[in-house]
Amino acid sequence: MAHFAKILDGKVLDVIVAEPEFFDTFVDNSAGKWIQTSYNTHGGEHRLGGTPLRKNYAGIGYVYDKIRDAFYAPQPYPSWTLNEDTCLWECPVAYPNDGNMYEWNETDQQWDEVT
Repeated sequence: MAHFAKILDGKVLDVIVAEPEFFDTFVDNSAGKWIQTSYNTHGGEHRLGGTPLRKNYAGIGYVYDKIRDAFYAPQPYPSWTLNEDTCLWECPVAYPNDGNMYEWNETDQQWDEVT
């Protein structure tokens, strides 16, 4: 089985699972293009040691960048930047590693502990 993302104007509209050998017979007359995505690819690495495909697994609402040939999530906050190598968004301040839960505070540009 393989996963395919429906792309229109650089946005992922849908993701399906299909047998690759039968995918060409799949009839879809709606606008857009189907592109294969890998469930096991994250940050440009294949989780099982295989060949990574398009940096990240596609999700509905994700961006498909045809120049990078990569999928990535929409920008979560204006201050976050896209890592060109992984196509993952990076926060300007590292997430605390103390076992507590935090949420990003865009106004103060900091992680606030969730209590």
